[in-house]
Amino acid sequence: MPVDHAVPINPAALRQARAGVLSRDEADRLAKLLGVLSDPVRSRLLFALVSVEELCVGDLTLALGDVSEDQTSYALKQLRGAGLVQTRRDGRIINYRLADGFPHQLLEHCLRQLLTITEEGA
Repeated sequence: MPVDHAVPINPAALRQARAGVLSRDEADRLAKLLGVLSDPVRSRLLFALVSVEELCVGDLTLALGDVSEDQTSYALKQLRGAGLVQTRRDGRIINYRLADGFPHQLLEHCLRQLLTITEEGA
C-alpha cells in the first residue's frame, strides 16, 4: 500500500487507530451482518421481535402491515440463517424469536440513535 508520508503526524493517535481497527475477517463478518440488516423488512421484523417473546409468520406479517406472508417468511429465513432469530415449533405453527444472546439494547439504543442522526442530517 502506498504511504502518503513517511513520518506519522500524530504517532499516538495512529497507534490508537491501529489498535481499534477490525481484522479483515471481523470486517467481512460485520459487512455480511449489516447486509442482512440492510433490508427494510428484515430490520422491521427484528424491531417487532424485540418487543415480544415470539410470534408466528402470520402474526409478524400482520405486525408489519404492508408486506406479504411470503416476504415475511423469506426475511425470517435469512435472519435465521444469519443466526439472529430462532424458531420453536408448536404443532404445525413455527414461532420466531430473537436468538439467545441477541443484544436487545443494540436495537433499542444504537440503531434508533442512528435513525435520529440520519433524520437530523436530512
